Amino acid sequence: MPGILLGDEFPNFEADTTVGKIKFHDFLGGSWGILFSHPRDFTPVCTTELACAAKLTDEFKKRGVKMIALSIDSVEDHKAWSKDVMSVSSAADNDLPFPIIADDKRELSVKLGMLDPDERDKDGMPLTARCVFVIGPDKRLKLSILYPATTGRNFDELLRVIDSLQLTAQKKVATPVDWKPGDKVMVIPSLSEAEAASLFPNGVTTKEVPSGKKYLRYTQP
Repeated sequence: MPGILLGDEFPNFEADTTVGKIKFHDFLGGSWGILFSHPRDFTPVCTTELACAAKLTDEFKKRGVKMIALSIDSVEDHKAWSKDVMSVSSAADNDLPFPIIADDKRELSVKLGMLDPDERDKDGMPLTARCVFVIGPDKRLKLSILYPATTGRNFDELLRVIDSLQLTAQKKVATPVDWKPGDKVMVIPSLSEAEAASLFPNGVTTKEVPSGKKYLRYTQP
């Protein structure tokens, strides 16, 4: 699993990127952030992922989320690869709309626990796994997902998860299975019925279950 746990402050690392040197917390400012790592430049799955991310830039911006990628090659390689990425995203005349971190010494990948022991390059060095980190405005890790190098990510799911994280950060609710924005949410168990009635003017409905326990409480946020 990644070397940083949910709720931990995300490291304020310095790194060279395709837009120059950054200090991560300064890059984020007061925004949410998403960092997604890639095993290598000029590889097929990574290229499709970055092309998809580029197409969805406006969706991330709408949610106040700053995007940044990481791969274990140099800034020069990243810049050349970005042209392929934008061609695949059908926007060849545009620049990649987010930076890519150059982690050619694998220092950050080691620090964050992102190396995949089963996938290695031609020199036998481990590649980075497909990690996703979502960081809140408080600079703390809100979500991490770790995919093997051979499995591409679903960026629609990442947007759905961010919607859930942002909603549940503001309201005392949880999102059930397959939840999408606009669906009903669940009242968290720690709220009493009186507190729930006060907090949710749209009303609370309780689903009956054989145990008789009233823990399946739904509301419209």
